Amino acid sequence: MSLVAVGTVAFDDIETPYGRAEKVVGGACTYISLAASYFVTPVHIVSVVGDDFPSDMLEYMKRRGVDLDGLQIRKGEKSFFWAGRYHSNFNSRDTLDTQLNVLATFDPVLPESYRHAEYLMLGNLTPRVQLRVLDQLAHRPKLVVLDTMNFWMDSALDDLLKVIARVDVLTINDEEARQLSGEHSLLKAARVIHEMGPKYLVIKKGEHGALLFHHGQMFYAPALPLAEVIDPTGAGDTFAGGFIGWIAKTNDTSFENMKRAVIYGSAMASFCVEQFSIERLKGLTPVMIEHRVMEFAELVKF
Repeated sequence: MSLVAVGTVAFDDIETPYGRAEKVVGGACTYISLAASYFVTPVHIVSVVGDDFPSDMLEYMKRRGVDLDGLQIRKGEKSFFWAGRYHSNFNSRDTLDTQLNVLATFDPVLPESYRHAEYLMLGNLTPRVQLRVLDQLAHRPKLVVLDTMNFWMDSALDDLLKVIARVDVLTINDEEARQLSGEHSLLKAARVIHEMGPKYLVIKKGEHGALLFHHGQMFYAPALPLAEVIDPTGAGDTFAGGFIGWIAKTNDTSFENMKRAVIYGSAMASFCVEQFSIERLKGLTPVMIEHRVMEFAELVKF
């Protein structure tokens, strides 16, 4: 199935209680595409980098089945850069530096082969860019998934609401769901957000799992207890990649299959946090992923 992923391909500088990783590969689209590539290929990406982005990383992405035809490489410019420090409990972090660089003037251009996508994953990015992508599609995909954050609720709410009205699935965390809906109860928040357009809502609760809502139906997936969490950067994007990757692989958008997609997304995210950057997403096998999924199943089996 044809899958297009939109988002950032970038550099991160990350500090956690377990150490620091300087100028490592990051970006929402990077995590999404690598996670999704374990379920379906090719994953067509729409993003932008400077010519400082490592060519060996681009080659690795190609080997993983990531199609780079929609990746703009700007000569003489720098890639998007973010630096952050996580607190000891990993539940909060401080942004130390943000350099938009090529992202400041990014105008996405979809290759002709991308315009007929059956599945579209709009990773966390300015809503203006997400709208530009939606406007270039030849037809409405079978499923459009949007991941966003409170920053865009604060700075670009009007455009964000336009995007939300055009998607099938919205994935946000519990704090963002409350902010967007104005409701403290997540059940009430889900009802309000459904009225904005999305038929499905995934509320990510970090170490407390994830909730899936669909007009009166609800599903809860726990988080897998891990001995060590090294770096939570990209976990939400990895979840999104596993989620949309599973749905594209099975070509099934039913609520029952979305439950499975939440588990596969959660499994991929549980790998992501075990090392800095994208390192833990390298070298996974189908057997390893299925084993991790079964660990999730055992958590709630009775």
